[in-house]
Amino acid sequence: MRIIHILNHVQEIGNGIVNVAVDLACLQAKSGHEVAVISAGGEYETLLSICGVKHYQLDQTRKPISMMKAVIRYRAIAAEFQPDIVHAHMMTGVILARIFKGHNYALVSTVHNEFQRASLLMGLADRVIAVSKAVRDSMAKRGISENKLRVVCNGTLGSPRTHPIQDYQPLPLQRPAIATVAGMYQRKGITELIAAFAQIASDFPQTHLYLVGNGPDKQLFEAQAQATSVKERIHFEGFQPQPQRYLISSDIFVLASHRDPCPLVLSEAREAGTAIVGTQVDGIPEALDNGQAGLLVPAKDSNALAGVLVQLLSNDDMLHEWKHRANQNLEWLSVARVHQETLAVYRQLITE
Repeated sequence: MRIIHILNHVQEIGNGIVNVAVDLACLQAKSGHEVAVISAGGEYETLLSICGVKHYQLDQTRKPISMMKAVIRYRAIAAEFQPDIVHAHMMTGVILARIFKGHNYALVSTVHNEFQRASLLMGLADRVIAVSKAVRDSMAKRGISENKLRVVCNGTLGSPRTHPIQDYQPLPLQRPAIATVAGMYQRKGITELIAAFAQIASDFPQTHLYLVGNGPDKQLFEAQAQATSVKERIHFEGFQPQPQRYLISSDIFVLASHRDPCPLVLSEAREAGTAIVGTQVDGIPEALDNGQAGLLVPAKDSNALAGVLVQLLSNDDMLHEWKHRANQNLEWLSVARVHQETLAVYRQLITE
């Protein structure tokens, strides 16, 4: 097949949408398909080239003059590459690909952030991939035909972007270490995590909290941390190109999101063998085998989160058990499975 992936950029900034698209493009090219990526560019252009993926530069900035140029440029790229499949991962891309679709190619979209109102635009595609069953159900309720919807749950293990977990060197973190790897957004539940840590910190004076990631709300969280009595034990680490080093060095990983369709970081935390606490929202329970691989707490409830952290920090046997459970049943979290299921969606669509 001749496959185009279209997204806004390919920057190495921890963006899950970009990571999924890059993984797919690389594995599809390695499997013998002709693959191209259309984006404004970024650090992953080098990896794409190594994997045999062609990159076309396209600025999709949402300004009138930029969009007019993007329309002309996209049309020329599609005419040159002659794709069988165009796979759109972001809203602007699906609109561009739909405008010029005609009967020349089949259009697939992936809904990554269904909580965004504009995600309904992904329904312009002939097939809509949901990254979890929870996302599929939500999109169906919002009006996308169930005949269009397919589920391909996220998985990142074995990604061409990363090394085998045993190749990463641990960090000298203060232990016990609690960590999160997340964009610094309110919806990631950083407020509740800091509040929960502040609540339990005096009872566990050796415990430290590590917050890995950047984002627009980081200053708010830093101010919140500064207002606690344990500010010196809350560490803002910024974006890290190798977050696995924090995962393998931590005792407890927390993802306290308010909304999260199917976070890639949970498969990485599971592979690292850290005890995991996640919230009961969207695709998080699915990524944790519905509570078999991680403890689940209600979202936006710092008291419930604090209670689970106390249990884990107070009981070495319980902590060890949840580390072990996180590390089981990892096969389904592989990027190879995502690759094969995505190709199956393409093939079914082409043969219809």
